Amino acid sequence: MWTAKAAVLMIFMLFLSASTFAQTKKQISGTVYDNTGTVLPGASIIEVGTKNGTTTDFDGKFNLQVAVGGAIEVSFIGSTTQKIQITGNSANLEVRLQNDGYTLAEVQVVSVGYGKVKKADLTGAISTVGADELLKGTIGSTEQVLQGKVAGLSIIRPSGDPAAGSTIRLRGGTSLTASNSPLIVVDGIAGVDINVVQPSDIKSVDVLKDASATAIYGSRGANGVIMITTKSGTKGVSVVYNGQTGIGYVSNNLDLLSANQWRGYVRQNQIGDAVDYGGNTNWQKAIEQTAISQSHTLSINSGKADSGFRTSLSYLNNEGVIKKSGLERLSGNVSAYQFLGDNKEVKFDMGLFANIDKWHPIDYRIFERAYNLNPTIPVYDSEGNFSSIVANLYQNPVEILTNRTFDNERHRLLGYFKTDVKFLNDFTATANISLEHNAVKGGTYKPSYAVMEGQTEGGYAQRTYDEFTNAQGELYVNYSKVIDKHTIGALAGYSYLENIYQGFGAQRGGFVTDAFSYNNLGAGSNYRLGDVYSYKGKSNLVSFYARANYGYDGKYLLTATVRRDGSSRFGENNKWGTFPSASAAWRVSNEEFMSSTKGWLDNLKVRVGYGVTGNQDGIGEYKSLSILGVGSDSYYDPITKTWSLAYSPKQNPNPDLKWESTEQVNVGFDFGLFNRITGSFEYYSKKTKDLLYTYEVPQPPYLVGTMLANVGEMSNKGVELTLNADIIRGDKFNWNANLTLGHNVQKIEKLSNPTYKTDVIYSGSLHGLAGMSGQYSQIIAEGYPVGTFWGFRNAGLDANGKIQYYNAAGQVVDESALVDADKTDLGNIQPDLTLGIGMNFTYGNFDLGFSGYGMFGQKALNATNMMLNDPTRLPAYNVPDAFLSSGITSPPKYSDYWIEDASFFRLQTLTFGYTLPLKYKKSKFRMYVMGENLFVITGYKGVDPEIGLNAQDGINQTGVMDKTGLAAPGIDRYNNYPRPTTISVGLNFTLNN
Repeated sequence: MWTAKAAVLMIFMLFLSASTFAQTKKQISGTVYDNTGTVLPGASIIEVGTKNGTTTDFDGKFNLQVAVGGAIEVSFIGSTTQKIQITGNSANLEVRLQNDGYTLAEVQVVSVGYGKVKKADLTGAISTVGADELLKGTIGSTEQVLQGKVAGLSIIRPSGDPAAGSTIRLRGGTSLTASNSPLIVVDGIAGVDINVVQPSDIKSVDVLKDASATAIYGSRGANGVIMITTKSGTKGVSVVYNGQTGIGYVSNNLDLLSANQWRGYVRQNQIGDAVDYGGNTNWQKAIEQTAISQSHTLSINSGKADSGFRTSLSYLNNEGVIKKSGLERLSGNVSAYQFLGDNKEVKFDMGLFANIDKWHPIDYRIFERAYNLNPTIPVYDSEGNFSSIVANLYQNPVEILTNRTFDNERHRLLGYFKTDVKFLNDFTATANISLEHNAVKGGTYKPSYAVMEGQTEGGYAQRTYDEFTNAQGELYVNYSKVIDKHTIGALAGYSYLENIYQGFGAQRGGFVTDAFSYNNLGAGSNYRLGDVYSYKGKSNLVSFYARANYGYDGKYLLTATVRRDGSSRFGENNKWGTFPSASAAWRVSNEEFMSSTKGWLDNLKVRVGYGVTGNQDGIGEYKSLSILGVGSDSYYDPITKTWSLAYSPKQNPNPDLKWESTEQVNVGFDFGLFNRITGSFEYYSKKTKDLLYTYEVPQPPYLVGTMLANVGEMSNKGVELTLNADIIRGDKFNWNANLTLGHNVQKIEKLSNPTYKTDVIYSGSLHGLAGMSGQYSQIIAEGYPVGTFWGFRNAGLDANGKIQYYNAAGQVVDESALVDADKTDLGNIQPDLTLGIGMNFTYGNFDLGFSGYGMFGQKALNATNMMLNDPTRLPAYNVPDAFLSSGITSPPKYSDYWIEDASFFRLQTLTFGYTLPLKYKKSKFRMYVMGENLFVITGYKGVDPEIGLNAQDGINQTGVMDKTGLAAPGIDRYNNYPRPTTISVGLNFTLNN
């Protein structure tokens, strides 16, 4: 009986104990920091002795229900694990983890699209560049900050013009007619203009390289993704000022004959009809100037535990080394955050970025004129007017610069509002709405006394206005859970994008006065068809996406994503596209059998991934539809008794039109050695299918003779290496170095199918160059990369100074014996190797650093040199100094005689600084001297070996686009706005409270 009573009593006590235990459960929250005070997203919090756990969010915060009297363990890769007892008073905890000496690179938090992960947990190929690593200097376009910083990422700035942009390529181009530039994502907003954010506002940049990482962006991710995270309000109060003033000058010009050299040539060759105008003019120097540049940025940050804001204001003014050019920019931004709820379950974020650019485009024809003009012609005649000699391509370039007005102004605006709501402990719902607005207005006036168009038009005026607006809405839910050794993550979301672009323009000639400039087009008397235009277009993109992550014991990692895109650009039969990816990683160094390597091998991770991404930029709006347009004919309407313009078909419908798709396989290795060296090695293979191109089609059955269709295929294969090393790490002296290398091989695999056929596409037009009308320098053909030069191989000069050539049989023949079958592959514009290198030294309060980048193995057509080395130019036109000893006696013909190795290495920046520490709360004052573009190592004979790669470069620099509509990359065609060498002084001041 007592036994039964004892059993009942025991059961009652157990229930009482369980009830008491349930009553002592407690909801705790907290924030996890590292030893520097930086929050740690992704830190693990586990209740000791249970499987109950969670991870910190992007702001290092966590919520967890635990038992009073128990304990939690807080851990993070690269930090020592900390155990904390939970008492009845435990509430909002602040946990600071100490670095355990593990390679810090693995602790970085990386943006992956709709979320962030620790670099240690990455399964895709992603490179991260922090704010301290970004390129500093006189920067007019934000993409420049990444030049030479990421393996496989080529950023080419083909001009020294302050207003010029850059060409961005990641792992080679993937398209013939669409954009080859990566998708830009700013603070989670996809597809924005990278220049809406100023370099001083960037916190970090994550470059998503492989399809397993970019597939989450579906039909816009084929060229890679560049994710920019801006600085936002952080805990504490600080004021930061950065200022810089520089002097820029031209360090390299073409070596043309001086006036005295020209006169010596005339005397030596007894040229009696040569005209000496009595001057001594270096026409290149006549259009150049010393450029003063300055930039100033002031930022204020104020942050508390539950709210904060940051604001900044920047001003940039760069005069440009060519007279009348230059760029002036005023920019500002403000961002703020606010937490709500007892455990900060709700967070609001907002940001607003705005800038205004004002610049003065120049007429790039001035460079050709500067090379052409006789050096004995003075800039001004005896009456103080601009010298004017009547001859073809002989206009005074100083007059062209002076007697024209070009005023452009661009307004950029990006605003967003974001809400995060945590619920059910492990879920976070995010809603993000954004608006981007870009508008450019331009005004041009060429007075009646200006040469060329001004005189022929009797005064010429033009006004233009172009704008586009992107409105986006995103709604997605993230799930994150840690169960014992298992880490589980999931994402599901919806996205809607609306893009509207529109613009108009007008021009007029025949002004009786020049007083109005471009401000009164109605005063012009010349009325012509096409003087007024306007346009408008719209597109929509609707998307559903999901991602799942799984990790076990920090050693085995899996990621899978899928995105479903529906676009108004796609044809009726292909309105939706699906873009999947999967990747896995194995942290080999965490295995027990690797324990013997702990002394020297800090980290070894193997990654493999596969995915499919798309590119819809080449489609454009309404390309799948039948379109009518104004024709060249007119008809008489008997009812109105007037003549009217006739409309006719301009475009065939193509209901099968769709995105270009890129499949990519990536294998990567991440490693850390001796707690000093970190790096990664990547191998990738990309194959792009359904390339877009406009093919010729028969009439009938088609109403129009061309059609845009998905046919071609292209491949890119390559390897990349990234190394970072703390060579010396001491109390006073530190030496850090970084190196990036990339190698890519591109090939066009297919151009035709049974319906749409073409053998060879000719590109790289030479039209407009003397004797080159209707000629092309490049081909696009199966088996060759884009930008392949195609023509005759030269065999040097004969005894009479005429260039000889090889025919298809390898025989040396004269020009007259050549036929098209003798043309062959003359090299291409694709570099064999891209390089970035940087080193930083600190000794006490002194610092010294440099960075450089290079491209090796690519070819360039020096069309400028080809035109200038013409014996018929003398004595009327100028020639290079080297021409007098070249022995050339025949006019130039396109061949590999004029194709050069454009390999180069450029010392990008060299900086020496001193930091004066201030005793007040880690405030500091730094002064520095910086040199930019101090030297270039190259064998290229032109002004600069860094030649543009895309169609827009060709339009800006030559005014000519070949009829194929394709880019003419790697052609140096009077595109010689010099890249300045700049010496700057600057200071940084940081005040912390």
